[in-house]
Amino acid sequence: MRVLIAGGGVAGTVTAMALRLAGHEPVVFEAHPSGGADAGAFLTVMHNGMDALRAIDAETPVIEASFAALGVEVIAPDGTTVGSRTFDRELDGPRTLTRAALYRALQQEAERRGIAIVRGKRLVSATGNITATFQDGTTESGDVLVGADGLHSVVRTLIDPTAEPPRYTGLTIVYGYTRAEGLPAAPGVYRMFRGSRAAFGYTTAPDGATFWFARVPDAERSRAEIAAVTPEGWREFAHAAFVGDPLPCAAIVAATGDDVHGGHSYDLPATRVWSTSSMVLAGDAAHAASPAAGQGASMALEDAVVLGQCLRDLPDAPAAFAAYDRLRRARVEKLVAVSAGSDVGASQGWAYRHHLDWSARITA
Repeated sequence: MRVLIAGGGVAGTVTAMALRLAGHEPVVFEAHPSGGADAGAFLTVMHNGMDALRAIDAETPVIEASFAALGVEVIAPDGTTVGSRTFDRELDGPRTLTRAALYRALQQEAERRGIAIVRGKRLVSATGNITATFQDGTTESGDVLVGADGLHSVVRTLIDPTAEPPRYTGLTIVYGYTRAEGLPAAPGVYRMFRGSRAAFGYTTAPDGATFWFARVPDAERSRAEIAAVTPEGWREFAHAAFVGDPLPCAAIVAATGDDVHGGHSYDLPATRVWSTSSMVLAGDAAHAASPAAGQGASMALEDAVVLGQCLRDLPDAPAAFAAYDRLRRARVEKLVAVSAGSDVGASQGWAYRHHLDWSARITA
């Protein structure tokens, strides 16, 4: 089966690897010339995401491109530590890395496995038989189309023109990186603060770099307005949210240069229809979570493995897609709901301990 995959991010690239193992012929079409959008952000692949990578022997490139996240400390507005949690080391622990580094590691591994990744190909439409049309006017034919094209998925609207759009969470997220000296170190631990106006977190990489993020309540602005904000503008926006708080947040932001990136946070609590007889969604195209629980990438990785198993074991695409929906929907919708109200210090063992076994057979 020739499978066209729209999107070369986490879901698309790992789905391609799983489908290759399943004996199919995947081809990835990536809209961006050199990777995915939002490459300035960083993320954590949680225990369950690393488990999904291990299921298809793809964890090593991600481990090599990242550093371990060992736990979380929660700091009150007055600066006192009110909670801490060490991640379960019996499981393969979470890994922190930039989104760009994750895309690069996964795409290089996919290409090493002989998977074609065609860059600069933005999907604009597709017919059910499948013929995909791209923005540059070219077309490609295949048996199945996987929509791994993210939050603003074209494939989602092809499957269901009345699909609910992503929901603005009311938060703008700003990410930054600094190598300034004299900042309080948090090696291997995410130190989380609740300021008077916004939330903040940071961790220190092994090379001394401080990775930080701010979650700031904000009115929704247009995509054009967000795209026009400069690094200096994002730094000033984040800094203003913590001025006057007796916390190190404002000082960390002020010590950051132009390596600052921001954008609105959206989620997708439920998508009514995940598939047709020849199209199916994976990752953020099907379900998108607030970043609070760190589950976005991990859910996409789980999707990729399970979809690969379903297309390996069931007799045709409709049967495979029905099984995939049955196996994934309840879990991901619960994870999105938990992420929307996530207490970052809370235990989520039920999510982290999810295990995938590539050798397990899927039945209808």
